[in-house]
Amino acid sequence: MSSLALAVRDSSTMLRRNLLHVRRYPSLTLNLLLTPVVLLLLFVYIFGDVMSAGIGGGGADRSDYIAYLVPGLLLMTIGGTTIGTAVSVSMDMTEGIIARFRTMAIHRPSVLIGHVVGSVLQCVMSVILVGAVAVAIGFRSTDATVLEWVAAFGLLVLFAMALTWIAVGMGLISPNPEAASNNAMPLIFLPFISSAFVPVDAMPGWFQPIAEYQPFTPAIETLRGLLLGTEIGHNGWLALAWALALTVLGYFWSKTSFNRDPK
Repeated sequence: MSSLALAVRDSSTMLRRNLLHVRRYPSLTLNLLLTPVVLLLLFVYIFGDVMSAGIGGGGADRSDYIAYLVPGLLLMTIGGTTIGTAVSVSMDMTEGIIARFRTMAIHRPSVLIGHVVGSVLQCVMSVILVGAVAVAIGFRSTDATVLEWVAAFGLLVLFAMALTWIAVGMGLISPNPEAASNNAMPLIFLPFISSAFVPVDAMPGWFQPIAEYQPFTPAIETLRGLLLGTEIGHNGWLALAWALALTVLGYFWSKTSFNRDPK
């Protein structure tokens, strides 16, 4: 077999292994997935009228806040799902299976590729589920064209890839799964200090640059523009730049950490 065929075969085997782990240990995935669903229901049904009045500057209309909230929750879903990736990678490192793989005649990057592809697939399924819940409670995107829907889906997949590589790097350097979970918490915490729940211009002036130029805000605003027809401006380029930069950083970080000789 050619080296490419071997790489594809071994990566497929590792992907199948990681998907089987998801089936065998569903509690971690369910816990991470329930967080954005609970937040969606909480902010819509408990805070929805008040938040709609504040953002719209007038009467309360929960449907307006649903439209505003959903793009941010979709990105938060991706961040939460990748925490499970960091924990899974750390478990492989601490339980010795990675050391076993190092001694086998397999394509070494296939171990990481299996984790990354498996995590991206989980992110896509999680986003679809959260999106379905959002549609069920009133989210609508009637003005988006087919091309805009495709672009929105592509942006979500690109950010899933970027955050997954970062999560893999966090898992590789963590001494245990608990530490990996803590190290990856910024992936779900950063959306709280972005434009996911309130507009950036409603935040204190000193805090606005922090919220505006972190990775999630440009992605959220781009997603809103694609799905709801709002102004995208420079956010599209910033979102792509952040996604590509995080992907490259996470890839080389993960590759370097994985190839480092164990202590």
